[in-house]
Amino acid sequence: MPSPLSLPGFTGKTALVTGAASGIGAACARHLDSQGIGTLILIDRDEAGLARLDFRCAVQRHGADVSDEAFWDSLDTSITALDFAVVNAGIGAFAPFSEHTLADWRRVMGVNVDGAFLTLRSSLRAMKASGGGSIVMVSSVTGHKAVPGIGAYGVAKAGVSHMARIAAAESAGDNIRVNAIAPGGADTAIWDTGEAFRKAAKEHGRDAALQGLAVGTPRGKLATSDEIAANIGYLLSDAAANVTGTVHISDGGFSL
Repeated sequence: MPSPLSLPGFTGKTALVTGAASGIGAACARHLDSQGIGTLILIDRDEAGLARLDFRCAVQRHGADVSDEAFWDSLDTSITALDFAVVNAGIGAFAPFSEHTLADWRRVMGVNVDGAFLTLRSSLRAMKASGGGSIVMVSSVTGHKAVPGIGAYGVAKAGVSHMARIAAAESAGDNIRVNAIAPGGADTAIWDTGEAFRKAAKEHGRDAALQGLAVGTPRGKLATSDEIAANIGYLLSDAAANVTGTVHISDGGFSL
C-alpha cells in the first residue's frame, strides 16, 4: 500500500473512532496514526480485534456497544480533549422489508442510529469544551439511492447523513465541522453477515463474491477500506477547513 499523503492538522491531536476493530474503522485508525495523531480512542464490541491493532501513538481501547448510553456517560467524564471523531460503527441487514422482523429493525437502528447519535453527542460535548474539532459520520450510498434488499440498513444510513447535516448547522459557531461520507460497496466484514454473500463466497470464493457486488459500478470494483479512510482523513483534516454539512459520496460511480 502506498504511503498516504500528509495532511495538515493531526500532529499530537486526539481522535476517537468507533467500529475500530476492523474494516473502515481500523483503516481510519491506521491512517490517523500515519498522520501523526497523538492519541487514539478506539471503541468496538470486538475487544480481541482491538487488541490486535498496533500503533505508534498512544491508544485507549474500549470494548463496548456504541448503543449503550451508560458507556458514553462514563466516557464523557474521562475525555479531557477531543479534536477528531469518526462515527463509524454499524451493522448490516440483508432482507426486504416484508421479511424483516421488528427485532431485526430495532437491532440495526440501535447500533446504526442510536449508536451514531450517542457517539456524536459525546464527541460534540468534548469538542465544545476543548474549542472545536472535526467529525465524520459514516453513512452509505444506500441511504441516498434505493437499493432493494437492505431494508433497515438503508433507512438508518439516510438518518445518519441527515444527522450530520443538522449537527453541522448547529455546531459551526462552536468551531466544529461535521460531515458524512457515503461509501458504496467496500471490502469489509459487513458483507459476511449476509446469507446470500456467504453462499456466493462458499461456492465461488470470497474475492469472486466481492467482484460480483461491483457489477453495475462504473469503476468495476469495490473500494478498499484504506481508500475510504483516506477520504475520511481529508474531511477531518485542515485541508477541508471550509467543508461542513456535506455528504461525500464515494461509490465508484454506483449512484450515477
